[in-house]
Amino acid sequence: MLGWALLFFVLAMVAGVLGFGGVATASANIAQILFLVFLVLLVLSALIGVLRGRSPL
Repeated sequence: MLGWALLFFVLAMVAGVLGFGGVATASANIAQILFLVFLVLLVLSALIGVLRGRSPL
């Protein structure tokens, strides 16, 4: 999922440089949403790992 966020971020950067405002805005919004979802899943998995007593890698 982080890969998708990075892909949309790069797409937003390229579209912004080329002057495609609508595409850049949409790609940036999608990348932001995917990145936030990734962060929430990361925190949840870390909390579950701590609660189960597993040591972090």
